[in-house]
Amino acid sequence: MSSREQILARIRTARTDVPDGPDDRPVPRDYCESHVGDAPAAEVLDLLVENLADYRAIVHRVTPEGLPALLARLLSERGARSVAVPEGLPRHWLAESAAERLPDDGTLSARQLDTVDSVVTGCALAVAETGTIVLDAGPAQGRRLLTLVPDHHVCVVRADQVVASLPQALPLLDPARPQTWISGPSATSDIELDRVEGVHGPRTLDVVIVA
Repeated sequence: MSSREQILARIRTARTDVPDGPDDRPVPRDYCESHVGDAPAAEVLDLLVENLADYRAIVHRVTPEGLPALLARLLSERGARSVAVPEGLPRHWLAESAAERLPDDGTLSARQLDTVDSVVTGCALAVAETGTIVLDAGPAQGRRLLTLVPDHHVCVVRADQVVASLPQALPLLDPARPQTWISGPSATSDIELDRVEGVHGPRTLDVVIVA
């Protein structure tokens, strides 16, 4: 008997008590959904800020009224002369910025985006326990290409988009949408653990939490 036949035989043996056809038996989901339990929203936000900072993201907190001024300052300090934006980005977010806006209607190429100084987007949600931001190509987020090519990404997160844990996040996401999960600036390490940033996405990630 070949190795392949042995493996298949073991699988068949293991499935002898499984009925034919789809297995519709409910899966137990009585595990802990969050390590912070019913913590106040302010504590969940603080945890998100802490974990984002651990991943070397630059975190800012601002009120809705102060958002346009903060975005303008971040782009100015970066020296950004051009900024790519999704077509659905609220216009007032960049009302105070002098940078040239390049709305992405789906035609901006990777070569064009590589010449853009910054990109500003919203997000689908953020996960406090893992310091993760999720994009799903919504109107204020745009295509994956938009947030992976420019070297500087400013991502705006509303307080009501923050959940404590992954088990709380997954039911809120549409699995049919293209998702990008971000935990800090793009980085990788070689066999000697030398960290290199900006390999698979933006080298600099500014996260603006609006509350």
